[in-house]
Amino acid sequence: MNDSNLNNNAWKKLFAKYNILGCIAKNGIFKISAAQIKEFREPRLMVKFDHEKNLPEVFRDNKLSILPITRGDYVISHFDTYHKFEVNSEPIKNFSIPDYIQSLNINNISSETLALNCAFASGIINDFMNEDNILPTVSGRMSSGNFSFYINDTKTKIFHNINVNNSQIEIDAAYEGVLSLILIEAKIDISEDFIIRQLYYPFRLWQNRISKPVRPIFLVYSNGIYRLYEYSFKDLYNYNSLYLLRQKNYSIEDTFISVLDIQSTFESANIIDEPQNIPFPQADKFERVINLCELANTEKLTRDYITEIYDFDSRQTSYYTDAARYLGLLAREKEDSGIIYSITKTGQKILNLGFKQRQLEFCKLILSHKAFSDSLRLYLQRGFMPSTPEIINIMKDSALCNMESNSTFYRRSSTIKCWLNWVISLINE
Repeated sequence: MNDSNLNNNAWKKLFAKYNILGCIAKNGIFKISAAQIKEFREPRLMVKFDHEKNLPEVFRDNKLSILPITRGDYVISHFDTYHKFEVNSEPIKNFSIPDYIQSLNINNISSETLALNCAFASGIINDFMNEDNILPTVSGRMSSGNFSFYINDTKTKIFHNINVNNSQIEIDAAYEGVLSLILIEAKIDISEDFIIRQLYYPFRLWQNRISKPVRPIFLVYSNGIYRLYEYSFKDLYNYNSLYLLRQKNYSIEDTFISVLDIQSTFESANIIDEPQNIPFPQADKFERVINLCELANTEKLTRDYITEIYDFDSRQTSYYTDAARYLGLLAREKEDSGIIYSITKTGQKILNLGFKQRQLEFCKLILSHKAFSDSLRLYLQRGFMPSTPEIINIMKDSALCNMESNSTFYRRSSTIKCWLNWVISLINE
């Protein structure tokens, strides 16, 4: 049984034993200790849900969430705890690492720590802070200190008053300049949302300790791009007053891709036979296909790990792993522990390339399939996306496997549109 199912079952037992739903209906909130949780499973495996879709079934079904209040106590209610990342459309600003730095490989960023080190060494952090002479300061696990806040109840629309007393927090990195201190939460996986607590608890700790402004930053690294989001809180005591101040995108590599680059890649792509045992892709966000391969390039991935680290459900995990397999980027194997996914030699080779060549090789893999190639040909001829009926006709003429119903063609045509839009979006001349 995978970790997700173990969590689901353990929480169902806890909800039944302590009548958690009844207590929340009566009191608005339920406090639970690590000792109570440990009756059914190790607490550290039961309370960390970075994305809303990671929540156990009983939480999702009843629109509940959980927050730590001490090192061993948690509160459960209809908390509004998550925030969706804003649409990311800023241009990419290019930086470079000093020539004397030999120990950082910008083509092999396999951890949040490496992403942060590259961002600092290249000057990205300085640029985003708009300060010179900044230095790394606090990081790692620490106590949150004592503070209180209000948080919205999504069911009753009232605010709960929460008191935090020395809960454990973790700061990935902090950089301080003359004018401000920034606290960074860093991720190398692409997700649609994040739990505000990751920014709010460290922010409350350090705004109590220093006199200069404290700036919460979220850094997301994937496929050569550093995406930085600076947030603030309109009301210091209101957990839900988070808002985006600004967002910027950076790269340490050459990101210039022209129309001629795309046309040349299109013309050089050789059409291959369709895979016989892998479904045609239904995974609209190609950036997440790439990101999945980046994670698999560091270690083999289980289905449950993929579902947990992304804000995926199990069905989406299948869609995205199948999409990567369809392109020859991931391999699926059966081990004693279950199904695992590993990067292929093709995937390794592409991920070791510089940014520009890496994107063009991904394009070539996509365009080696007739349905994508013929659809892009129409796109380039006309200057706009073919219609859904036109794409479906192309699909029906492409000898796709296990595609029978019109509804299946319709759903999968969306992936063709999305992947072609990704290809065209690479052009930045």
